[in-house]
Amino acid sequence: MLSDSPHATPRLKRLAVRTAAVVCAIAVGFGLAGCGSSTAGTVTLDFFQFKSEAADQFKSMVADFEKQNPTIKVNINNSANAQTDLRTRFVKNRVPDVITFNGDISFGNFAASGVFYDFTDEPIVDTLNPGMVQIAKNLVQTTDSSKKRLYGLPFAGNASGYIYNKALFRKVGLDPENPPTTWSEFTDMLNTFKDAGINPLQGSVADAWTTQAPLASLAGTLVPESKYTELKQGKTTFQEVWKTSVEKESELFTYSTADTGVTYQQGTQNFAQGKAAIIPLGTYAIPQILLINPDIELGFAQMPATDDASEQILTAGDDVMLTIGANTKHPKEAMKLVEFLMQKDQLDAYADAQSAITPLKDTYFGNDALETVRPFFEENRLADFCDHYIPSSINIGGYLQTMVTSGNTDRFLNQMQTEWDKVQARTFE
Repeated sequence: MLSDSPHATPRLKRLAVRTAAVVCAIAVGFGLAGCGSSTAGTVTLDFFQFKSEAADQFKSMVADFEKQNPTIKVNINNSANAQTDLRTRFVKNRVPDVITFNGDISFGNFAASGVFYDFTDEPIVDTLNPGMVQIAKNLVQTTDSSKKRLYGLPFAGNASGYIYNKALFRKVGLDPENPPTTWSEFTDMLNTFKDAGINPLQGSVADAWTTQAPLASLAGTLVPESKYTELKQGKTTFQEVWKTSVEKESELFTYSTADTGVTYQQGTQNFAQGKAAIIPLGTYAIPQILLINPDIELGFAQMPATDDASEQILTAGDDVMLTIGANTKHPKEAMKLVEFLMQKDQLDAYADAQSAITPLKDTYFGNDALETVRPFFEENRLADFCDHYIPSSINIGGYLQTMVTSGNTDRFLNQMQTEWDKVQARTFE
């Protein structure tokens, strides 16, 4: 236990004895609906869980935790609309004890408001991959670098790039264990498939969100994180920051010889059936593809953005952040649950179930297809998804969808700038 150990920080010890600011109403016969409770020596924790596809996995892990800790009960609240539900909980002073949430801009906004526990100085951080920790800190929505602290632990990671069919690589004489490392090699590869009569690329543009994946993959190498701070400060523009990235994305889709205007469901089905060599999506699409065709031999690779192999950076994200409510009434028990979930066995089991990436320094990949990108994690060549810096009120997917189908990159960049300026005009830090 961090709070009981001699290494526990004074801040955690203060948290353990602090009276919570939240006053919870007791519902007769049901315990607490919104925060942890204690009954006859048993503490009940409120666990807010956002990832619907992992609900059974968390249920199983929590059951094991309760067996090992009979005086702690955990109520899991699975949310279908996590951002709205969690915001409502905050407004009503019903902050959950333990929380999972996607590592995106919404998490960063919540973190900046002070509702999450600050893990920055906890010993457990020393066991984590520095790149994934830095991504989590960078999410905190502030231009003051001193305030970008660790308000949650990365629990599971994912990456953006492209998924490829190893059998089709071999069919055209390409080595599936050594995918391209430069943009020129990458486009040559696509042309090789095209010349062989194989559709090089499967798009799923009908679902606008999928167009954000190639942009994120390319911008990871082309756009330093500091540029998004400069955007906030009005020191640069989308024309300067994203121009090269969106031009390359626009070019990317021209290599497809089949319909890219299909849904994510249809696109992954086409790819699983061997109808395309690559699909430009992240690791999160692997379980869906394997569900359709368990026997397909998949690879996953970073999408190179320049012609210098040493410059390439893998776009990776903290798909699941694990944190504690800053004012939980049960910090000791909440931390105990967090520590249990952060054990290697639990992290590995989750990674296996979700084809995810563990956050430990000794990175474990839940699918062998991901081994190709291991060097990026070991060498800390990681960057966050660029759309994690974009407010959810901006319809980036819709604008990208139009850009991909029209090829009009300037209109996209101008639309982004207009909407960004509107958001900044009403935002105060």
